Amino acid sequence: MSLTLEQSTALCSLLSDVSRLRLLLLLEHYELTVAELTEVTDLAQSRVSTHLARLKRAGLVQDKRSGNAAYYSALSHDGEASTFWNLLRGTLDDGQARVDSERAAQVIAKRKQGQTWAESVAGRMELHYSPGRTWEATARALIGLLNLGDVVDLGCGDGVLAELIAERAGSVTCVDVSPTVIAAAHKRLRQLSNVRFVEADMHATQLPAAQYDHVFLMHTLAYTREPKAVLQETARLLRRGGRLIVAALAEHTHEETMRAYDHLNLGISPDRLRKLLAGCGYHVESCRISSHEPRPPYFGVVTALARKIS
Repeated sequence: MSLTLEQSTALCSLLSDVSRLRLLLLLEHYELTVAELTEVTDLAQSRVSTHLARLKRAGLVQDKRSGNAAYYSALSHDGEASTFWNLLRGTLDDGQARVDSERAAQVIAKRKQGQTWAESVAGRMELHYSPGRTWEATARALIGLLNLGDVVDLGCGDGVLAELIAERAGSVTCVDVSPTVIAAAHKRLRQLSNVRFVEADMHATQLPAAQYDHVFLMHTLAYTREPKAVLQETARLLRRGGRLIVAALAEHTHEETMRAYDHLNLGISPDRLRKLLAGCGYHVESCRISSHEPRPPYFGVVTALARKIS
């Protein structure tokens, strides 16, 4: 992050106000109206509105209308203000902030009065917990629609994905360069007869060419300095018409996170991934940032689906 003296002074001024920090901390975890923020913080409604306007101009806060109400939440992006806030956020631990969070939970609970749970969260349902309603449960329900044939899970880790898809695959070949994670995957999946394990470099697996219907590349591109070589290897493995499924961290600026998780790059943009796929003989069916994490630093995830055409 590079800032001029004027920009850094403006950001310091923006984040030097206790009330604005309280609002930001709340809006990282809750979607709240001005009236609800006023109730939680005991600040004057005019002050809350003024603070929100400044935070919105800085790109730290967004609003979304639902009926007659506007709900505010922290905004996920990689601008200078967000980067500056993330650095500050990691050092904050405050009793007032914990009280605010407890009061916000009570305020949200009051929304339900006279409504069903679904009615109380309509328009924001994905942000709220409901028993049994998880992305894993949804994925396990939908996986039954698939017929995957012969699969390679490239960069398989300890076998979580393979466990999910094995029932709908003719075979699953789990590939990883680490003997430790391959051993963990084998322990997890040892009762599945259609799963095998290969310790190999994802850039050159030595698996037979054109023998597989699907290749999964799930959060694997972060561990290469040569994404094109990895994508070329996936194309070599697939039969003509076979499909590649990719999930990868979107391009970002958080070098400390990269080092902490042993990543070898700062993510990939959809445009770059699309061009690399096309250059490796794929027809790209979709390639986009499909989600953002709900907490700072709001990492994006690029997902892509591509079919081998040659």
